[in-house]
Amino acid sequence: MLREINFDGIIGPSHNYAGLSHGNLAATRNAGHVSHPRAAALQGIAKMRANLDLGLVQGIFLPHPRPDHPWLRSLSTDYDAASPVLKARALSASAMWAANAATVSPAPDSGDGRCHLTVANLVTMPHRSHEWPATLAQLRLAFADPAFAVHAPVPAPFGDEGAANHMRLCAAHDRPGVEVFVYGEGGGPFPARQHREACEAVARAHRLSPDRTVFARQSEAAIAAGAFHNDVVAVANERVLFAHEQAFAEPDRLYAELRRLMPEVEIVEVPAAEVSLADAISSYLFNAQLVTPPSGETTLILPQEARDTPSVWRWLQAHVAGNGPIRRLEVVNVRESMANGGGPACLRLRVVADPATVDPRFLVDHARLDRIAAIVERHWPEAIDPAMITNPDLIVGIEAARLALLEALDCLILA
Repeated sequence: MLREINFDGIIGPSHNYAGLSHGNLAATRNAGHVSHPRAAALQGIAKMRANLDLGLVQGIFLPHPRPDHPWLRSLSTDYDAASPVLKARALSASAMWAANAATVSPAPDSGDGRCHLTVANLVTMPHRSHEWPATLAQLRLAFADPAFAVHAPVPAPFGDEGAANHMRLCAAHDRPGVEVFVYGEGGGPFPARQHREACEAVARAHRLSPDRTVFARQSEAAIAAGAFHNDVVAVANERVLFAHEQAFAEPDRLYAELRRLMPEVEIVEVPAAEVSLADAISSYLFNAQLVTPPSGETTLILPQEARDTPSVWRWLQAHVAGNGPIRRLEVVNVRESMANGGGPACLRLRVVADPATVDPRFLVDHARLDRIAAIVERHWPEAIDPAMITNPDLIVGIEAARLALLEALDCLILA
C-alpha cells in the first residue's frame, strides 16, 4: 500500500520578490520586481493537476500566517514599527517550497518500521528561520497516524534545509533504500546551508542503518555557481540518480559507494561540456520532479525554462531518443516560483506512505483543486510591488485570503 505522495506547497498570497536569499541567483536577480501571487498559486495548482493526470498521488501544504507576528514580537517589534528588511522577512512566502519543509525517511528504511519526518530548521536565512513552527504544526496534523514519527528540528547552529539536500535510491518505493545526505562546506562566496552534523543527527533520529546511509559533500563549484541546495544539481528516483558532472565534491567515490550498496543503480551524469553548470542552474534542469507514474515510464517534470535553454533541451532530447532510463519529459509553467529561485522540485515534498494513513485534508483530487483555485482567484492579490508591503490594506487582504483558504479546507485549526 506504500505510494510516493508529492505534497506541494500552495503559493501564499504574500508571494513577493524581496531578494532575501543570498546565494539564490534568481531571487537576488529579481529583487524589487513586481510579483503576481494569484498567477503564482494558479501555476502551482496547474502543476498538481498535471501530476494527477499522470496517475500520481498528490498532497498539499498550506500557506503560513503572514506577516509572522509572533516572530516579530520575539524581536521586540511589530509589523508597523519594523524596519523594511524585517517587514520583508516577516512577509516572505518561502514556505511554498515544500522541499525545505522536512527530511523524510520511509518506513522500509527505518529501524522501527515507521515513516520519519524531521522538520528543517532553515537557520541560515533569517526569512526562512521562522518557518519551522508552522511547518511542524502542519506535519503533526497531516501525519498524526502512528505510522509516522514527526521530529522537531535539529537545533541551531547546525543548518538543515530538509529534503532539498536528501536523496533516496531504491528498487521500488516500498522496498528498503539507500539514503544520501548531501552537505556543504563554507569558504566560498555563498553560504553552505546544509551542515554534515545536521545530516548525521537526522539519520540517527530516523533510525537509519549506517550500512545503508551515505553522506556526500556538494562541490564548492556548484554552491558558488548558485546551487544553494543539492536539488538544483541532482535528483534521484528509485534506481535512477540524475546529476550534473560538477554536483559533488567526490563524484567517483560517491558513485562507487552507491554501486556497491545498490548494484542496479543507474547513474545519469550530464557532462559539463554539454550543459554548463550555469545553464543547468539557470534552467533548473535538475530541480525537476523525477517520478515513476503507473505507466512505469520514468518521467522528468521540468520547468519551461529547461525547454527554453538550447543546451539543456538538446541534451534531454538526445537522452530520451537513446536508451537512457529517463523515458518521458513533461514541461510545466512555474515562472513565478522560478523567478524567486524555486522550480518544480522545490515546490514539493516526497513522502512514501499509505495514503490511507494521511489526514485526508492534505490530499487532493481535481475537485479539491477546483475549490482551492476558486479561493485563489477570489482572494489572492493580483500583483505585489515591494513598495506595497507597508500598505495596511495589502496586509489585511493577505491575512483574510489565507483564512478563507483554511476555512474552505476545514483547516481553521491552523489559524
